[in-house]
Amino acid sequence: MAEGLARQVLGPEWRVASAGLETHGLNPRAVQVMAEIGIDISQQTSKVIDPNYLAHCDLVVTLCGDARDRCPVTPPTVHKQHWPLPDPAQATGSAAQQLAVFRAVRDQIRQRVSQLAKIDQ
Repeated sequence: MAEGLARQVLGPEWRVASAGLETHGLNPRAVQVMAEIGIDISQQTSKVIDPNYLAHCDLVVTLCGDARDRCPVTPPTVHKQHWPLPDPAQATGSAAQQLAVFRAVRDQIRQRVSQLAKIDQ
C-alpha cells in the first residue's frame, strides 16, 4: 500500500520502491482497499530488501517494529524514518473488521506520505 500511495502522492520526481524482510505475496485485502481510492496495486510484487540498493537511497521508511529492528544497516548518509503502524495482515475478526484495519492503515500511510510531499516542496 505504501508503494502505491507514494507513487501517486509523490509523483515521478521520487524513485519509490518497497521491500520487506521476507516475501509474502500481495494481500488481496490491500489490493481491495487501494482500489477503493483509485490506486491499482494488483501488479506490484513482494521484494526482499537489497542492502546494496539501500546504500544508494536518500530515505528509508520502515512501517513496523520488526522491519525497523531487522532492517539492514544503511550508511549514515541515508535518512531513516520509522512509522509505527500496525501490520494490517495480522488483523483478526470478521472480514469487515479486517478490512477496517486495512483502511485505517492505508489512511495513516496516505497522511504520512502527504507530509513527506509537503517537506519536499
